[in-house]
Amino acid sequence: MLYALGEPVAFVALVVSFLLGLVLRALAIRLTSRSLGLSDRRESITPRLREDVDPFGAVAAAIGGMGWGKMLSVDEVPRWRGRGRAVAVFLSGPLVCIVASQLLMLAYSLAYPENFLAFIGPADVLLGIDLPVGEQVLLSLAVGLLCFGILAIIPIPPLDGFGALYSALRTPGNGMQWMRLWFEDKNIGVLVLLILCLFPFGAPFLLRILDALGLVFVRLWG
Repeated sequence: MLYALGEPVAFVALVVSFLLGLVLRALAIRLTSRSLGLSDRRESITPRLREDVDPFGAVAAAIGGMGWGKMLSVDEVPRWRGRGRAVAVFLSGPLVCIVASQLLMLAYSLAYPENFLAFIGPADVLLGIDLPVGEQVLLSLAVGLLCFGILAIIPIPPLDGFGALYSALRTPGNGMQWMRLWFEDKNIGVLVLLILCLFPFGAPFLLRILDALGLVFVRLWG
């Protein structure tokens, strides 16, 4: 997001999109877990700073364009009531963010039919795109939420995609256990993601990954 400082309005909108992504993810996970009977119905669904914000995810958002929320461990989501339910809990947060982003993108395309969505990608928006204020805010919110959701689906710890993949397996093998040990317990996954945020200088590789994965969602409205 720091790359967007040249466009202050876009920068603020992207920060808001990250915070909104954290809130939507937290609400979706807790509501899904409660609805599927995997958590205590008396537990509050209110987002909580310590449980939902990952400091490293916030750093990644600042230096790499987008970040992630606090990791939800596979040990926190019981599989005994069905693997599908556990997968749904892990995917609920990212999918809600992606759906919300597409609703904002629909609003953007209706409000600004003469747009540049056929020629730009998510990276252009995350770097701070020069547009009229209203257009800039709406597009930055939409793309920010989209990239938050897409990043979360990537299947490596500490991202939700790993939890979904692990939960989908009938019996997680040695490879998955090895990944948990090194990428989750020893925080190698966080290190890898931060490295992707830092290199190469000028255009982080993480930004290129988000651009490639999110391009189709942007071009749909162009």
